[in-house]
Amino acid sequence: MYTFAEKVIQFNTHLQFTGQLPAGVNILNPFRENKEILPVSSVFYRKYYADYNPRHMILGINPGRFGGGLTGVPFTDPKRLQKECGIAYSGKETHEPSSVFVYEVVNAFGGPEAFYQKFYINSVCPLGFTAQGKNGNEVNYNYYDQPDLTRAVYPFIVESIQKQINFGINTDVCFCFGTGKNEKFLKKLNDEQQFFKSIVALEHPRFVMQYKTKSKQFYIDKYLRAFQEVL
Repeated sequence: MYTFAEKVIQFNTHLQFTGQLPAGVNILNPFRENKEILPVSSVFYRKYYADYNPRHMILGINPGRFGGGLTGVPFTDPKRLQKECGIAYSGKETHEPSSVFVYEVVNAFGGPEAFYQKFYINSVCPLGFTAQGKNGNEVNYNYYDQPDLTRAVYPFIVESIQKQINFGINTDVCFCFGTGKNEKFLKKLNDEQQFFKSIVALEHPRFVMQYKTKSKQFYIDKYLRAFQEVL
């Protein structure tokens, strides 16, 4: 019987989008673009998930270029992977604001070992997207940024969430990072697919870090209260 960790690793190993994306949108698949990412992320999952315990799922939007897109671990940038999780990383070292906030929450909960015993983080769409920005540079793109993209990845999203539920996910409550478009999409999707009994949305870590830094502790406490309610 596979541990939770091995199920995640198998999922990541075979994670691939084979559909047709709209013109100008590119897929971001760290597990296929960088051969070092699968081994590094596997160390993370074997460190914190090598058991058969059920967990509650937390879903962000989709991976970005400087966090999970570099480490293969959602909301964990290279700095947090090394400093907070004690996992060696030899690639590009970046600072991703969402990761900073998430690990403040993780540490307030009791640290990575305590947190990851209870929760599993991924994204509504487990692969990310990029597009060309106004200045011609590559920028992060979200699955909901244009209707054609949302339609194109919808079957992939449904299949990916179902596969992850089979890892051993508690389906009473799913947490959603994002109280705008991500929450709206996930709740509609859940109404159709009946994955979870309820969705609890929390302000996205990037929103907190970008617009609410002065009241950051308020949001940390809000996260902790929401998480404690399911334990």
